[in-house]
Amino acid sequence: MKSTKIQSTSSQRFFKWINYLIIIGLCLTIVLPFLNILALAFNSGADAQRGGVYFWPREWSFENFTEVFKQSDIITGFYISAFRTVLGTILSVFLTAMAAYALKSRTLPGRKSITFFVFFTMLFSGGIVPYYMVLKELHLTNTIWVYIIPLLYNVWNIMIMRTFFMQIPESIEEAARIDGCGDFKIFMKIILPMSKPVIATIALFNGVGHWNDWFSGTFYVRDQELKPLATLLQEMLTRQQAMADALLKSSSVHYEMLDKIQVTGDSLKMATIILVILPIVLIYPFIQKYFVKGVNIGSVKE
Repeated sequence: MKSTKIQSTSSQRFFKWINYLIIIGLCLTIVLPFLNILALAFNSGADAQRGGVYFWPREWSFENFTEVFKQSDIITGFYISAFRTVLGTILSVFLTAMAAYALKSRTLPGRKSITFFVFFTMLFSGGIVPYYMVLKELHLTNTIWVYIIPLLYNVWNIMIMRTFFMQIPESIEEAARIDGCGDFKIFMKIILPMSKPVIATIALFNGVGHWNDWFSGTFYVRDQELKPLATLLQEMLTRQQAMADALLKSSSVHYEMLDKIQVTGDSLKMATIILVILPIVLIYPFIQKYFVKGVNIGSVKE
């Protein structure tokens, strides 16, 4: 009996160490590439081209970031990105939650038909050209609202919220109705406070999507002052890479010029990656605590 217990304890320890090694390996696959990006972003671009820069800069330089902020429209692009991210996320989460709450209600007339109609839009897309024509007819192109209004609803997010709301015991809503609460008051005072995990998740999805979106600014906006940060950085990176390629393909007279360049396309790319992901990295620790199981568990005994 004692021998069996010892063997069981040993196997549990072995299994635990295997889990630790797997988790450490997964963490390294995430952390090491990020450290490499940091090292290249803070390293001289000309020196980084020689190779050998992995997790620590060999020649410290802030030229990559200086080059980024030399662009006069970078600050404006930052404000545009911040505005669309904050307003777009708040509106999208609130309206998505309202739609999900309505679709989960059993008293909604035609609930199954409406749910199928909403879900059906996930299966087919009209394509970019018809989508652009719709935006143009609605006078959304070349305006800041093209970043917000078309992205207010996401069917997948509605389905996630609807599923979460359906897990909330109906007896809580019934008790609120007995106390005289209407649907909107129940939604604001009960459903939303009990749904912090799913709200945080959807808010993070929307926020990251808005902040990293460069496509809309490239194809739907012509005014340079209305382009978000991601679009401006993408355009700048494309120009910088094109200049470097042109120098490499030109005559050997320009190689001395190329050696004097401290910022390369690759080093600028790493700096832009840091600038784009930094706000999300700073905000995420304040949101991750809500990625837990719903707080409603145990609130009512059925």
